[in-house]
Amino acid sequence: MATRTPSEYEHRREALATYFDSTARQAWIDLTSDVKVSGIRATVRAGRDAMRATILDWLPTDLRRTRVLDAGCGTGSFSVEAACRGAEVTGIDVAAGLVDVARQRAPSFLGHGRIDWRAGDMLDPSLGTFAHVVAMDSLIHYRPEDLVAALAQLASRTTGSIIFTFAPSTPLLMAMYNVGKLFPRSDRSPAIVPVSEADARRRLEKLQGWSIGRTKRIQSGFYTSQALELVRHG
Repeated sequence: MATRTPSEYEHRREALATYFDSTARQAWIDLTSDVKVSGIRATVRAGRDAMRATILDWLPTDLRRTRVLDAGCGTGSFSVEAACRGAEVTGIDVAAGLVDVARQRAPSFLGHGRIDWRAGDMLDPSLGTFAHVVAMDSLIHYRPEDLVAALAQLASRTTGSIIFTFAPSTPLLMAMYNVGKLFPRSDRSPAIVPVSEADARRRLEKLQGWSIGRTKRIQSGFYTSQALELVRHG
């Protein structure tokens, strides 16, 4: 029997799992807490906080009896806030160590909400169907074609909206990306892949049954990310 060759998405997924469960684990734990961090990391923390607030603002205030997928949940901040609105959240991440931290940090009482923490692939069809899917900064390491292919898989199991972020192709981000490529891979994280908004929109317009909704770019020091909303219609 022929052996299946892993896809580019799978290669990158495994690289991310290794990185966030080893080299970056403690740094990520610190970044997503309230401990003192460097000035650069503080700007990233502020940017992520602003992005999470934007995404939450785009979701219904009342999420009771609503299934929400936190695709790339990290240490769980978004999952907890969605659950506090009553959502039935599945928080999943390829980095099992970060999921363990999320589980430990989650409050014991979430009102009407609940969280099912999982370590694994956000595209796993066994997770079921969701009303809303959020992929905050979890697809920024993938090429445009892989990012859109992942969104298409998520769209097949989503009834309401998908909110995801991408790294916009700005002159500053492209310069940082190109400089970063000069360093040995062992010294840096899996590369963030800048994506042209126009290119992303052209690709996403081919998703049948979906429309492009709101968008917002957040820039805070070394953090630059853009949220884009997809809404099911028909």
